[in-house]
This record gives sequence, structure tokens and C-alpha cells, in this order.
Amino acid sequence: MSQIDHEASDLPTETLYDGQWLRMRRRGHWEFAERTHGTGMAVIVIALTPDDQVLFVEQYRVPLGARTIEMPAGLVGDDHAHDTLETAARRELIEETGWDPAQVEVLLVGPTSAGMSSERIAFVRATGLRRVGEGGGVDGEGITVHSVPRAQAPAWLMARQAEGFELDLKLWAGLWMLERDPDGTPRADLSP
Repeated sequence: MSQIDHEASDLPTETLYDGQWLRMRRRGHWEFAERTHGTGMAVIVIALTPDDQVLFVEQYRVPLGARTIEMPAGLVGDDHAHDTLETAARRELIEETGWDPAQVEVLLVGPTSAGMSSERIAFVRATGLRRVGEGGGVDGEGITVHSVPRAQAPAWLMARQAEGFELDLKLWAGLWMLERDPDGTPRADLSP
């Protein structure tokens, strides 16, 4: 641990603002955000339908003032006391897209924006999908589901960006992990 790291970890943390969903904190001169509900974790679900279509979701995001393209995602433990990464991923995939996975596999966990937030996200791969509903989210989320052929997904995303959509940059990591394990090993159950 560097001298700077050690000094920062010894400083008291001050609450600047406590909202319904977010808390603003300061430690020394560093300001950052924390979630006030759940575990401080979120999941992003990497999902491929049986006919080789990647699942994306579109919704309006107030902080950006724009519609975004993302992979299905959600908070862990915000309304579910015994949530795990796996149960949150399964629930969010069903709610947002209408697809129920037979298996979910946690691939990686890490910070989303280490300089601004304490939130961590887990990349979860969902396989063995079965259609169980229409999706669209809950509580007025207004989610539009897009199923895009895997081979056309990058070009489709760039076309959406050209139309003015904001693209979550984690999409490219998700596309990579559709075909590979985090260590780069190709998935044996998928042919490119």
C-alpha cells in the first residue's frame, strides 16, 4: 500500500448527502457515491438466445437525458433480502427481456467507475434460455427488447450510436465474453 493509499484509508468518511437511492461521501478531498439499497453490487447479463441472437435492452436514462442500449442489468439485494448475484441476474433477465435462463454463471466482478463510485458489477453469462414472457421491465421502466444476430451485433450497435443512442461501453466486454471465458479461452459450446 502506498503512503497516499494508507493516508486516505485512515481518514474519516463524511456524508455530504443521503438520498433515497444514492449517498454522496467525502474522505479527505475525494468525493464519491454509494448506493443506499442492497449490496452495492449490480449484475450485467450476457445472454444469447437458442437461435444465436444477443439480447440488448433500450431505455431512457435520466442522468444522460437520452435513450441507451445496454445488456440486461440490475441491482443485487435492492428489494430482495436474500439475493445472490445468480438470483438477481435470473430475475433481471426475465423482467427485462422475458427470457428465463437454465444456467447463470458469474464470470467477473469489479468496479464500474472506481474514481466516482463504490459500486461493483458482476458480468453474468446466462445460457439455456427459454422464452417465458415479453419483458419490458417493471414499474414503468419502459424497456424495449432487441434480439440481434450475434454476427451482426457490433455493426447494429454502431448504427444505433449513429442514430443518437448512448451505448454502454460494457457492451463490448459482454460481446467478447459471449464467445470466450474471461481468460480468453474460446467457449467450446459456441462456434464463431
